[in-house]
Amino acid sequence: MELPTDTARDMGLLEKIENDPDVTQASLATQLGVAVGTVNWHIKRLIAKGYVKVKRAERKKLKYIITPEGIAFRAHLTVDYIEQSMLLYRRTRQRVRDLLADVKRAGFDCVRITGDGDIADICRLTCLEQGIAISEQANIPVLEIKELKVHLRQIAP
Repeated sequence: MELPTDTARDMGLLEKIENDPDVTQASLATQLGVAVGTVNWHIKRLIAKGYVKVKRAERKKLKYIITPEGIAFRAHLTVDYIEQSMLLYRRTRQRVRDLLADVKRAGFDCVRITGDGDIADICRLTCLEQGIAISEQANIPVLEIKELKVHLRQIAP
């Protein structure tokens, strides 16, 4: 599950700063795959909100310190992420169960899965749970995964 960009960057920055207070903005930018200016903007936001403090370690070197408020904010972001992930997991499982009921009603006991990633893994687990085999046969129903959605391409029995 993807997080909104600002939330993901805030989480990533707070985690990396917590792990290495001496980390540079250039290093953060490389680790997060963004421009240094983007890191600078996010750090300034985190400082303005009171989540991060800056101390001058040496003449040109800065040290970032996560405040107790920053730790609480990071924990809040993490809990939100987990809750949203679990909601997506439960909704996907129910969607796949409903689609597999359609597959069974059509007289099939196996499906093909197209797509990959976590959603495909949820589909595989749900198939196992529902007693539906996964096959590469050509003329069977297909669970198609596109981004976070699952669709059934039904084949006539």
